[in-house]
Amino acid sequence: MPTRTRTRLDEDEERVTRAQRLLIGLGAALVHRPFDTATHDQLLSFLTDDAEKVLASLEVLRRRPEAELRARVAELAGHSLLPTGGAA
Repeated sequence: MPTRTRTRLDEDEERVTRAQRLLIGLGAALVHRPFDTATHDQLLSFLTDDAEKVLASLEVLRRRPEAELRARVAELAGHSLLPTGGAA
């Protein structure tokens, strides 16, 4: 069985990915238990302590050229992506 090298996320990718997972979980928790104060506290903590850094990292990622983004996604996914415009 071939071994696959695991590609690590860079600091900005890691920060945005962790925040996305956290916020999806908090959103689901708010839907399930809209008045749970612990969930509200977690969301407030994120907004107060982490949101600014996450938004800065997101902006760094958004400024990457499309070719660089496609190459990075291919590297992380372990395969090539189709060019813009769909199937060849």
